[in-house]
Amino acid sequence: MRVGILSDTHGLLRPQVLALLAGCERLLHAGDVGDAAILDALRRVAPVEAVRGNVDQGPGLDRLPHTVSGQLGELPFGMVHRREEVPPDWPRRLRLIVCGHSHRPELEWDGRCLLLNPGACGQRRFQLPLTLAIVTVDGDRITPEIRAVEP
Repeated sequence: MRVGILSDTHGLLRPQVLALLAGCERLLHAGDVGDAAILDALRRVAPVEAVRGNVDQGPGLDRLPHTVSGQLGELPFGMVHRREEVPPDWPRRLRLIVCGHSHRPELEWDGRCLLLNPGACGQRRFQLPLTLAIVTVDGDRITPEIRAVEP
């Protein structure tokens, strides 16, 4: 299963992002969507799960959950916007934890649990690169990859 993971679009969905997500079977958005139309556009690529970020206000965004957990095939995952919001038991129970907010891409293993921040792929902030993540799930194996949105 190929899973596209993105965060911090802040109301801007670049064509390059859609091109990188093509072929994904599921999409996870770790918050700061910025505009409900972005989720609609992403749903044309694959089913989307999203959490509410600190800028997500108004119709279609204010109803997003603060946490999401579930399965990616056989792999249990959880997602929050801020790393500080990760429930303390998640690293013991889950194989993948997704967060956003910092705009910095991050891959950190804690035993068998991967903490993944895809970075930001919307409006450029903090002079950081624009990135997203593609995760390949095969049974209980995770292969993560951070992808640059711009060359």
